[in-house]
Amino acid sequence: MRKISLIGIGAGDPDHLTLQAAKAIGRTDVFFLLDKGELKQSMIDLRERIIRGYSKPTRRMVTGRDPDRDRTPADYEGTVGDWRRRRALVVEELLVEHLREGETGSFLVWGDPSLYDSSMAILDEVLARGTIEFEYEVIPGISSVSALAAKHRVPLNRVGRPYQVTTGRRLAEGWPEGVDDVVVMLDAQQAFTAYPDVDIFWGAYVGTPDEILRSGRVSEVADDIVETRSAARDQHGWIMDTYLLRRPSQ
Repeated sequence: MRKISLIGIGAGDPDHLTLQAAKAIGRTDVFFLLDKGELKQSMIDLRERIIRGYSKPTRRMVTGRDPDRDRTPADYEGTVGDWRRRRALVVEELLVEHLREGETGSFLVWGDPSLYDSSMAILDEVLARGTIEFEYEVIPGISSVSALAAKHRVPLNRVGRPYQVTTGRRLAEGWPEGVDDVVVMLDAQQAFTAYPDVDIFWGAYVGTPDEILRSGRVSEVADDIVETRSAARDQHGWIMDTYLLRRPSQ
């Protein structure tokens, strides 16, 4: 039986790699990398660095082209669904062509595969198509959310109180009910600017040499974050940022 490992590799710092992840890398026969284009070559470079450091000499690396998708669609769910179907076809082709019976293949996943990542859904779709059979396991990793909290030295929740993880698109629709602490991912529109009276703990490229951190009352630091984010995105061609919004204690 073919086997696949989805390996969480952390938010960008090679030291985020867990011992479990290192062992999974060490027993992998073929690594599958999805190329997002030249502007994100640094993401491929980090994966290749980790593979060279922990894999066996006989391992192989195979790269496929990750399909493009509209980042500001009118039909968000429909657009994401279409992108996942196209990505599943790419993954299926890679597995059929390069993963032999009895071998183990691995995908290195940013952060943790269970948090705002499509890898499990993609593999489930490939299995459902029935073209190739395999078993897969999920190796957890340090998420960008955990890394952000650690860098700012703040807990994600306060005593006896919940927090919620959401997206910028959802935050733009209104503050979630029943929580005072909100972690926001995938926010291309900087929805935090609508909440000037809360505190923000923001980070981009957390765990990498390009890491940027900002914190303070939104009314005081919003302009700086927006300008810094825009300049960083122009410089690198892409950006990964996350933030925690916290209502002050009453």
